[in-house]
Amino acid sequence: MRECDYLIIGAGIGGASAGYRLAENASVIVVEREERPGYHTTGRSVAVYTEAYGPHVIRALAIAGGEFFTAPPKGFTDKPLCHPHGLMFVARADQRAILEAALAEVQELSPSIAMISLDEAIRRVPVLRRDYLDSVFLDPNTMALDVDAIHQGYLRGLKARGGEVVCDAEVLGFDRKAGLWKVETKAGVFAAPVVINAAGAWADVVAGMIGAREIGLVPKRRTVIAFAPPAGMKTDDWPVVFDTQEEFYFKADAGTILGSPADETPVPPQDSQPEELDIAITVDRLEKATTMAVGRIIRSWAGLRSFVADGVPVVGFDPDIEGYFWCAGQGGYGIETSAGLSRAAAALARGEDLPQDIADLGVTPADLGPQRLWS
Repeated sequence: MRECDYLIIGAGIGGASAGYRLAENASVIVVEREERPGYHTTGRSVAVYTEAYGPHVIRALAIAGGEFFTAPPKGFTDKPLCHPHGLMFVARADQRAILEAALAEVQELSPSIAMISLDEAIRRVPVLRRDYLDSVFLDPNTMALDVDAIHQGYLRGLKARGGEVVCDAEVLGFDRKAGLWKVETKAGVFAAPVVINAAGAWADVVAGMIGAREIGLVPKRRTVIAFAPPAGMKTDDWPVVFDTQEEFYFKADAGTILGSPADETPVPPQDSQPEELDIAITVDRLEKATTMAVGRIIRSWAGLRSFVADGVPVVGFDPDIEGYFWCAGQGGYGIETSAGLSRAAAALARGEDLPQDIADLGVTPADLGPQRLWS
């Protein structure tokens, strides 16, 4: 039986980043059911860093971790984690009020985000249809994130600090005696005073095994396609384009265009695959909003984004079960919030206050804890 201070279930972005922080001054083992970390959600993410997306807590956590991506710790990576991208939220005439309300909300934390003219929007992304657009706002600080470099950086840093990642280690059962969790997996038995549930879409499944109350986690499928950009058109400096009601988005990526209907189809935890209907919807929405003709689809895939009712991650000790800590429900924000959220998770797991910069942005332990979902 191998013992540690913190046993983390799941080696996706949540488990890897929390383990990286905790391993700085504690022994950490991360167990992963798949043959490699990040197989289901993290490895299928099309991630950007933006201060214009999600609830207040999400935007605050992103802001608190932004500097980590632009200036990572020495040894964390041997290549850039991000590059400037920009993001435009676009609206039709019938969506203008929604766009204006969203802009007012995000300017509370990020005053540099502002409305731009249609001429400016089309200059930045020439394929946008003028007769489709009514209004646009721009987040100039949005960055494209290198998901693999970020995830591998956390895993490499975790190991450099003495932590361990064990794959092919599906959890089979939990037992707690004398202040210690004994966790049986397919890779052997592990023991720790604290178990951290970072199992992604399977977090409520793990909670059921441990005897905890569920948090109502809902995995939602999201589809992405990749296709060639318009011939002869330079796309490298295009900002990401997002419909204000999340009916679609598209972004230039490594010589292709990635597009999505921004679908959020509830599904059981699974190895998610794209549906033909969602691919067809993607093509239809992109061709209505732009002059692009989606020809041959180079590839398509689907990933799971897991949410609780309020869209905010669940991070904190379970009030009913000793030594059981939640780190789940990152939704579609897991990569961009990982630097800030992992600092919050590590502090709470150690029994400390939230980092001051996160608290100063209006985030409290109650905003993150599981109790809010059961009241």
